[in-house]
Amino acid sequence: MKPRYKRLALISVGVVGLTVSGLFVLNAFQSNLVFFFSPTEIYSGKAPVDKEFRIGGLVEKGSVKKSADGLTVDFIVTDNNKSVTVHYRGVLPDLFREGQGIVAQGKLRDHRFLAREVLAKHDENYMPPEAAKALEGSAYKKP
Repeated sequence: MKPRYKRLALISVGVVGLTVSGLFVLNAFQSNLVFFFSPTEIYSGKAPVDKEFRIGGLVEKGSVKKSADGLTVDFIVTDNNKSVTVHYRGVLPDLFREGQGIVAQGKLRDHRFLAREVLAKHDENYMPPEAAKALEGSAYKKP
């Protein structure tokens, strides 16, 4: 085989290898991509069913119901327009409380959000940007 064809074969193998590895990276990125939705967007049908996403808003006062085992919690997240019931099994963050801004990650099933993870804001003035945007235009006033 001539050196010219060897070089062409080597370049072709390199291009194919880079293309395949790039496709693997893009596939991994797309499968780990998680979108954010407010309760109003969920009710309008924008949120996917049986696919993981994040929901954010305020924990409605008087809505937190803990089970006897202490690990299962049901509460309502609101953006002051619409509300969604959240079911979570696990240890809640120390800063979790009623009236608090939270972001939960999980799936929507049977008109309930089954959370896999719950995150609470870390100080009195912080709110996740997604949750703050979702609450824009509502009666909520930032502290």
